[in-house]
Amino acid sequence: MKPYLHAAAAAALILTASCKMENPLLVESPLPYGAPQFDKIRTEHYLPAFKEGIAEARAEIDSIASNPEEPTFANTIEALEFAGETLDNVSSIFYNLLEAESTPEMQAIAEEISPMMTEYSMYVSLNDKLFGRIRDLWERRDSLGLAPDQYRLLDETYKSFARNGANLSPEDKQIYSKYQEELSLLSLKFSSNALASTNAYKLNLTDEADLAGLPQYARDMAAATAKENGQEGWTFDLSYPSYSAFIKFSDRADLRKAMYLAYGSIAYGGEYDNSDICLKIADLRLKTARLLGYETYADYVVEDRMAGSVANVDDLIGRLLEPSLPAARTEVARIYDYARENGYDESAMQPWDFSYWSEKYKAAHFSLSDEQLKPYFKLENCIDAVFGLATRLYGLQFTLRTDIPGYNKDVKVYDVCDSTGRHMALFYADFFPRATKRSGAWMTSFRGQSIRDGVERRPFVSIVTNFSKPTADAPSLLTHYELTTFLHEFGHSLHGMLAEGRYPSQTGTSVAWDFVELPSQIMENWAYEPEYLKPFARHYETGEEIPDELIEKISESKNYNVAYAQVRQLQFGLLDMAWHDTAEPLTGTVGEIEKNATKDVLVLPVAEGTCMSPSFSHIFSGGYSAGYYSYKWAEVLAADAWSLFKEKGIFSREVAGSFRENILSKGNTEPASVLYRNFRGHDPEPEALLRAQGIE
Repeated sequence: MKPYLHAAAAAALILTASCKMENPLLVESPLPYGAPQFDKIRTEHYLPAFKEGIAEARAEIDSIASNPEEPTFANTIEALEFAGETLDNVSSIFYNLLEAESTPEMQAIAEEISPMMTEYSMYVSLNDKLFGRIRDLWERRDSLGLAPDQYRLLDETYKSFARNGANLSPEDKQIYSKYQEELSLLSLKFSSNALASTNAYKLNLTDEADLAGLPQYARDMAAATAKENGQEGWTFDLSYPSYSAFIKFSDRADLRKAMYLAYGSIAYGGEYDNSDICLKIADLRLKTARLLGYETYADYVVEDRMAGSVANVDDLIGRLLEPSLPAARTEVARIYDYARENGYDESAMQPWDFSYWSEKYKAAHFSLSDEQLKPYFKLENCIDAVFGLATRLYGLQFTLRTDIPGYNKDVKVYDVCDSTGRHMALFYADFFPRATKRSGAWMTSFRGQSIRDGVERRPFVSIVTNFSKPTADAPSLLTHYELTTFLHEFGHSLHGMLAEGRYPSQTGTSVAWDFVELPSQIMENWAYEPEYLKPFARHYETGEEIPDELIEKISESKNYNVAYAQVRQLQFGLLDMAWHDTAEPLTGTVGEIEKNATKDVLVLPVAEGTCMSPSFSHIFSGGYSAGYYSYKWAEVLAADAWSLFKEKGIFSREVAGSFRENILSKGNTEPASVLYRNFRGHDPEPEALLRAQGIE
């Protein structure tokens, strides 16, 4: 039975024909599979679409809450699950493009709609009548005869409302709403400042002598950047391809220092300073947690994760740190010894020297460097190889669709089908950096998978990276690290593309945040397997296949400085917890908070004037607050899961089929711990990761 719709709600749902005709965000797309009409969407369409979407969603909520019939799963929980579809569609497009195709106009819209979205969110989560119906069903849940996924949806819906203030007093609900509105605006401002600060720095060089040590691909990339900016010579910026190449290869210590300090002080001081915003966000999160009955914000967050408690997070970090910290210090000492042996003044050794000398050590001892490897990893070949892996493991086929527009000229769109020809997803690939895109790499969705009224909607999945752009002289060439990044984000994409379920909140990557990295982390392993690399890694100029000795060195170097990298990640996890695992408001400056959090686990000195918290988007605007440990938690899962592939064969369709059935397709229909045990047969242990890394 459809939800009751009272007159006022019905009136609110009426859209004018002209509004619909003029706004591509508010009409059903005529494109294949209902793909977004990116070629028609303009900035001026967003605000009206948000207003219409919110009005429609509120009307649907009113219909559910005011239904005079007795609450049922169908007229309350299922109706709520699919309420606000227009708003969801508009939001998914806008907020994804705010990260990948941002403009000052879009940032202004984001600030304008932030209080509107927060107010709507509070209207739902703090709605007494709606929650009354949910609670009534939850209290009768064992007598409703629900299917397992329905039972879990009811339970998760009730818990979500409780965790978002539904049980608060009317006075506390007002306070909670105020906190959420402030947090939303601060998070947007944090992202805006970080992007602006990143884009503000440019190192323009006009003397070729200043390029000493830099490989040709880095020079070509910098020349192209300079041309784009209307400058002479070569311009380096803080995008990852540019910064990473410079800090690894430049022979000029003074210029490495300039780049390092700029990268390490993004949004720290100056016009785009995020320092106060960090403190305000942490304070508001603590106040929110205390209002909801938790001692710390970390307690609030981790309760709903696979870890289950802060104590379990601390245990994981401690068990990994104990052997990794001394091993990391040994690795750093080895690099610095090598630098001294090669004439570098010990008194001059600084943190901006580590990557440079580490790369030289790697080249000398493994005869391996990014410059050697990049010619073999042409982006187009890597795309074929990554897609080919999905074909080999899961039977997926990828067909380029030039008739479906992307949101930028560089975005490619692929139709994904399984071995039977069944359409599985649209896949959007956005590989290259630009000023409108934030740094890093990520996977996201414009639409998730679901089944409503017997009609299935397959997902629209997107991968966003910042790989080196083609130049006049060379195609886009990836470092081996970038290949692993590609595989990582593609693992997330598979999680979205292979989703099978009824309810959107249970499908794809809608899982516990410390479980969501398992499908991505495990994919990285193929980047080190000779059997996988050899068929596609060919020199872009000569066509020569990558030599066996280079592949052997890639495998041998897999754990090069692995303890250093692990400790760095654990430092980030400790810093995250320092911001969020506190029962009292933080005092002191951002720099002092960061120093105290990491002082006992440093493996490199901290450069004066640097501080990562003001640009730590993962925890202040990216959803990983009190959850950065998730990467290591998932690495443990991935190391244990990968051992089964190694045992049965890295292309084993049997193991891949089990991974698809028990992990990739299941989403959040069952607890993550149950899904993992169903696949692996046991719970994982941190030692599985340490063994894989060779850390004793």
